[in-house]
Amino acid sequence: MNKVPFYDLRELHAATGTQEEIDAAVLRVARSGVYLLGPELDSFEGAFAEYCENSHCVATGSGLAALELALTAMGVGPGDEVIVPAHTFVATWLAVSATGARPVPVEPGDDSFLLDTDRLEAVVTPRTRAVVPVHLYGHPVDLDAVDRFAGRHGLAVVEDAAQAHGARYRGRRVGSGHAVAFSFYPGKNLGSLGDGGAVVTGDADLAERLRLLRNYGAREKYVHEVKGTNSRLDEMRAAVLAVKLPRLDGWNERRRAVAGRYTEAFAGLPGLRTPDVAPWAEHVWHQYVLRTPHRAAMRDRLAGAGVDTLLHYPVANHLAPAYAGQGVEPDGGLPRTERLAGEVLSLPIGPHLPDESVELVVDAVRAAALDLAAAAV
Repeated sequence: MNKVPFYDLRELHAATGTQEEIDAAVLRVARSGVYLLGPELDSFEGAFAEYCENSHCVATGSGLAALELALTAMGVGPGDEVIVPAHTFVATWLAVSATGARPVPVEPGDDSFLLDTDRLEAVVTPRTRAVVPVHLYGHPVDLDAVDRFAGRHGLAVVEDAAQAHGARYRGRRVGSGHAVAFSFYPGKNLGSLGDGGAVVTGDADLAERLRLLRNYGAREKYVHEVKGTNSRLDEMRAAVLAVKLPRLDGWNERRRAVAGRYTEAFAGLPGLRTPDVAPWAEHVWHQYVLRTPHRAAMRDRLAGAGVDTLLHYPVANHLAPAYAGQGVEPDGGLPRTERLAGEVLSLPIGPHLPDESVELVVDAVRAAALDLAAAAV
């Protein structure tokens, strides 16, 4: 039986012709004797800032670190509150918690995965210091609405673009904002060989604070100006990202083609909801996420047909043990978020996925949806 893995990095590198260049980049760094804060990092930071249509890029050890350092550099700390999406990967919340602030969740929009900007006003308090919109699954948030809200209340905005490398909002690149955090985890649209992240900004002062914070609070060795941390993207991972960056737009185009085929093939199928795309958004499809109330049965049937799936995300953050007692009641406290946690189902997608694998996924989903609908009659 043919199988479609959810995401195969070895196949990605082989099918897109990047493996030899990655091998050469790794060997070059290994032989250079320079492994941190060197020319590979400088080169990648400059290229990625330019790609994002911005001025500065400060690369970090992970996407979580990028979010935490951006919030810290913008003055968020103990006793503050930060507005976050209720439906997102836990890293968004953990970054807030790491500063000593409290994450304040806001539901997604009706029939949407994204932060409902109409609900922001309801959660503002005198302690609110910032808002973190998440460009989830590769679809941009309505940034104009977020910026208007933040401007009215004097709040900082730190965008979580961990899943949105290359996306555009009303024609401008996600990453062109004041403080935008990315992740370079291997499975991202732009991923390296291990963890990594970055904050992109047009603010030179903010960039300098970030560079201090990521390097023990020091510009000069052993001269520690602030209480920083150790979170630096190493030379090898930077070199690998530099190999992949020129290919990113082409890879995203292939993701859009696969997503378009899925949406076309699944239109009108009973018990399935395909993801919507706003007319002002250029989606980059980090994930293709269906919604179905029959998720367990659907997932079993797809596995039987050789199609791997994942769940993004099956446990709402406010229901996780880490956030027990945070002031949100389970079983109805955030009903849209809890409903999504029980319905989301992610299909294989990526620039390396050949047409025959796409059609195998299409056939398996269509057959499963029709079988489940017939069984329900």
